[in-house]
Amino acid sequence: MNQRTIKTAIAVTGTGLHSGQPVDLEFHPQPIDTGILFERSDIAGSTPIPASAFLVQDTMMSSNLVFGGTRVGTVEHLLSAIAGLGVDNLLIRVSASEIPIMDGSAAPFVGLLLQAGFCEQDALKKFIRIARTVRVKVDDKWAELRPYDGFELNFEIDFDHPAIDKNFQHAQLQFSTQNFIEQLSSARTFGFLRDIEAMRQNNLALGGSMDNAIVIDEANILNEEGLRFNDEFVRHKILDALGDLYLIGYPILGRFNAYKSGHALNNLVVREILSDHNNFEIVTFDDNVTCPIEYLPLTAITVEG
Repeated sequence: MNQRTIKTAIAVTGTGLHSGQPVDLEFHPQPIDTGILFERSDIAGSTPIPASAFLVQDTMMSSNLVFGGTRVGTVEHLLSAIAGLGVDNLLIRVSASEIPIMDGSAAPFVGLLLQAGFCEQDALKKFIRIARTVRVKVDDKWAELRPYDGFELNFEIDFDHPAIDKNFQHAQLQFSTQNFIEQLSSARTFGFLRDIEAMRQNNLALGGSMDNAIVIDEANILNEEGLRFNDEFVRHKILDALGDLYLIGYPILGRFNAYKSGHALNNLVVREILSDHNNFEIVTFDDNVTCPIEYLPLTAITVEG
């Protein structure tokens, strides 16, 4: 169970959710124990920004990293793809202050990384094992990480809206690369039409559309194609959480439970875990058999279609 990075650099251009402008995105292989780094290609001499929960300074609608006065926002969908594919070391160069929104899910990033391919590195993969339960709570919302031999995510939302079925507001994912790709990666972000209109009046969400989000008015889903999953809303919240949790610095061995959580609470529970070394330990595994998380072998990860 070794660390992995991508085989070759790869690039794509997408649209910034808030700016509505084209954003160039590049992925570059990195040496062992580098971790995940972001770099602004539009700023000469920009210092790379580590993917760290302690650098999250803004969680309004997304997770946004700020380091040395430099900002990279809306990192959670991309980090979800990186976590889902088990990538340990990667440099992400971006030409703006936000990661492009793509189709509003992690699937386009998954496809791009699969095209780049992966290579195993000569160092054991490091995991953070949750040693004791930590819960954070704000009003009626809460999130927790607790000990578990593997990685499981449980999430419940509570939207009293006619377009969001009450029967599909809870979901669970037993993490593996295959489960992530098939059950989670394509779940899209969503927003209410009234909120989008208000944001645009403040020059936000200028790149938002039904091509990159599920849009809901007072009663209905406006996207002609409908939902990709009956419970796509809560699946996307798990997708967000997976990306937010990867800011802990390593793949997690533990169970994540949440009720009405968002980027702020996801970030807070990670910070609380890291605030006390009795809450966790860093572990490695000599082989895939003893590792409680199933990552697809590098030779089995292929691009379909």
